[in-house]
Amino acid sequence: MKIGFIGLGIMGKPMAKNLIRAGYELIVYDFNQDAVEELVSCGAKAAVNGRDAASQAEAVITMLPNSPHVRAAVLGENGIAEGARPGTVLIDMSSIDPTESKKIGEECAKRGIEMLDAPVSGGEPKAIDGTMSVMVGGKKEIFERYYDMLMSMAGSVVYVGELGSGNVAKLANQMVVAINIAAVAEALSFAKKAGTDPELVYRAIRGGLAGSTVMDAKAPMMLSRNFNPGFRIELHIKDLNNALNAAHAISSPAPLTAQMMEIMQFLRSEGCDREDHASVVKYYEKISGVTVTPDK
Repeated sequence: MKIGFIGLGIMGKPMAKNLIRAGYELIVYDFNQDAVEELVSCGAKAAVNGRDAASQAEAVITMLPNSPHVRAAVLGENGIAEGARPGTVLIDMSSIDPTESKKIGEECAKRGIEMLDAPVSGGEPKAIDGTMSVMVGGKKEIFERYYDMLMSMAGSVVYVGELGSGNVAKLANQMVVAINIAAVAEALSFAKKAGTDPELVYRAIRGGLAGSTVMDAKAPMMLSRNFNPGFRIELHIKDLNNALNAAHAISSPAPLTAQMMEIMQFLRSEGCDREDHASVVKYYEKISGVTVTPDK
């Protein structure tokens, strides 16, 4: 199977490498020529633009920052839609506004292009080891056709409904992750302020009901002051903005998500927007007057 792959960033590059390892023939494109050359060295073929990639592929994957980038890559000049043949499948694995997924899908349908929205969760480490979670919206028969291909990049691939549903699921995921990170940061700050070693508190509670994947991933980063980005604050702001817009469009209250947006906007104002979202702890340290580090 020949697959076009557009978007070789932090997530896209390891995802593309996993597809090559699984035996798929990739035609890749990105503005970053270093990333393209790296994939070519792994066995991919370089395309000159999205149109070129689509003209050679059965399916085209996009892994891009946000809705405008996907729209430009698909429907813009020299975009995927210009090169795709009727029957080509677009699999957008970006995290974007579900309303925009539907609109792009409608434009693609006019050209005979099928579309799945298939955003991912797990950050760079899980993109590298191929254990991401993928949530997919679109026609069930198209999903089933590409399930094995998606599983070559993931540990979990779940169909959640019509086009746009994948991004609804991803936004729900990002809401839960943001709020969970804040809960961990708030609890560790409380422990430190109370005079109890926050690392020992983490060890004590991680095995109970409070324990979570988020806690095990982010509490050690907070305690060790490691804010190297697995998932940047600026990207989480993008996701929460999409979540709030989607929630407001259907009058679905999201007060905790709104509060998280304000916390992350504070971190952006402090110059932390390119740090890992574990740096949410810095907000709590600021307002509580402590630093969450283990007692010596």
